[in-house]
Amino acid sequence: QKIELNRIRVILEEKGISQTWLANKLGKALVWSMLILVIERQPNLETLYQIANILNVNVKDFAERQ
Repeated sequence: QKIELNRIRVILEEKGISQTWLANKLGKALVWSMLILVIERQPNLETLYQIANILNVNVKDFAERQ
């Protein structure tokens, strides 16, 4: 199932969390979050689970909605 990266961005906005904050929590550079959230490069599965854990959501919440 395809991950809809815009969903990550939407969840960040709903929670009032910045890309910078997320990148820092993941130990990544801000450039990383720009690649993931702006250019929409697919992160690996481990990173998706880390993001879900940090945002306190289920990784399935990132799945593309039809």
